[in-house]
Formats: sequence, structure tokens, C-alpha cells
Amino acid sequence: MKLRIAYIEEPPFYWTAEGGAATGADIELADAVLRAIGVTTIEHVPTSFDDFLPGVQQGRWDMNVPIFVTPERAQHVAFSLPVWALGDGFLVHPGNPKALNGYPALAARGDARLGVIAGQVQIASARSAGVGDGQLVVFRNQPEAIAALVAGKIDAFAATAIGSRAAAEGNPAVEAVAHEMGQAAQVPVGAFSFAKGNHALLQAVNEQLRRYLGSPDHRARMARFGITCTEIDAALARL
Repeated sequence: MKLRIAYIEEPPFYWTAEGGAATGADIELADAVLRAIGVTTIEHVPTSFDDFLPGVQQGRWDMNVPIFVTPERAQHVAFSLPVWALGDGFLVHPGNPKALNGYPALAARGDARLGVIAGQVQIASARSAGVGDGQLVVFRNQPEAIAALVAGKIDAFAATAIGSRAAAEGNPAVEAVAHEMGQAAQVPVGAFSFAKGNHALLQAVNEQLRRYLGSPDHRARMARFGITCTEIDAALARL
């Protein structure tokens, strides 16, 4: 049985390693789950974020790596059980000269510019905290946004706190700043997504996720990529 799964370049969750192979926490999670349900060949399809939902809807691939679940996205695709719950963070200039430790702090600085990825949930989070559209600079992908930050075109880049830490590792030109996580119930969850008509695959994946999520093997795999029990248990609480 062969299956195609799409991913983008967003460490530590999924990215293309040297040599061209897909890797990351969610790539490993998908592999463990899909092998357990009888998939023998997994094809990883690199794509762009804005093509995730149309691609799986149109049958160009069978499923997407986990992304944040929103009511708007759920109108177009079917989501699996949640696999992680993640708070947001910023990448900023070293020393965080504008003291940007969250969306409200950035909104209060009229001269601050925030980089975001088109279609991602951080845009809505920023706007709800009062960040004006004139402060938002939209990019197609994470590498493009980080390059703009390093070049001084923006003051911060919004992503997950874990993703920000991963991007800052080994890069002295940027610094990661985590937002306050707040109550676990308020932290958004991520899940695999499928075409709405692909009921058999969704059911099989969900059944295996119920068995596997939170297991010692799952926790050990995720820990290698910086995903801790905090992010896992917050998702398990929503099952």
C-alpha cells in the first residue's frame, strides 16, 4: 500500500534534510502511524503552505502533515485527532531591542513590523491582540521571513515557540522569544488533514493515533525534536 503525504519547510516539525529526504517530528509520527496501519511505501511531497488544503482536496496527495486546526480549515478538509498543542513565539533581533515578547507588546509599538506566513493562524492571533494590518508583512514561507528579519526588513517573525527555538539554534543573527502559553485549553492544537471523502484513511489513522499518542515510543521520538510532554499532554487532554 502506497501513500503520499505533503509537507513544507518548517523545522522541527518537517523539513527536507541534506540528501533530499523528508525529516522532522511530524514526519516520524506519520511514519510510525502509517506503517502500523499497513502502509508499505510513503512518498513525501514537498509543497507550499497555501497549497496544503487544495492539494489534498484535489487528490494530489493523500494527507497533510499536522497543521493548526481552525473552523475555517475544517470547512475544507477532515482533521485527525490532535497530535500536539503549541503556543506561539517570535524570532527577533539579538537582544530583542524593541522588547517584543508577545502580540500585545508588538501592537503597542507602532514602528514594529511583524512577519507572518500567508494563511497561518498567527495572522488572526496578531490581529485579535491589536496588531494593525500596516504592521504585518506577509511572506510565502519561513526561510523567506527569516531572511527578511536578518536583513532588518521586519522586527519579529511569528511562528510556534518550538519552531522559533529550532530556527534560532545555531543562528546568531536571530533570537527566539516565547509568548506566555496561558491555559492549556486555550492553546491551539494541530492535526493531520485529509480530503473529506477519505473516511477509511482518516478512521484508520485515528484508531492508531489513539493507541500510539502518549506512548513511551511516541514521547521519545518527539523529545528528539524538542517537543515535550507539555505539548503532547495538552493535545491528549482534547481527545
